[in-house]
Amino acid sequence: MSAERLPDRPDSVGLDDRQRRVLAFEARAWQQPARKAEAIRDEFGISAARYYRILGELIDSPAALRHDPMLVKRLQRMRSARRAARSSRSIPLGRPLD
Repeated sequence: MSAERLPDRPDSVGLDDRQRRVLAFEARAWQQPARKAEAIRDEFGISAARYYRILGELIDSPAALRHDPMLVKRLQRMRSARRAARSSRSIPLGRPLD
C-alpha cells in the first residue's frame, strides 16, 4: 500500500502514519543511495525527490523532534553540513560588493 493513500491519523505526538514510517525508514542504515531510492519507490510509492521534500519538512517539525529527537537532530546536522558544503563550492559570480 502506498504511503500516499494512508489516512492521516495523528498519534500522541502529532505524527500521522506516513510521517512515522518515513522516520523509521530514515533510521535504517543505507550504504548505497541507488538501493535507497529503489526502496523509497517500493515502500512509499513515490519518487526519491518527493520523499526528500517530505523528509525535509518533517525534520523541521516539533512533533518529529518529540518522536525521535536523536534521529531528527542527526538529520538536521547532516542537512546543515550538506548546505555548508554546497555553499563553499559555489563560484562567486561578478565582482564583490563594496
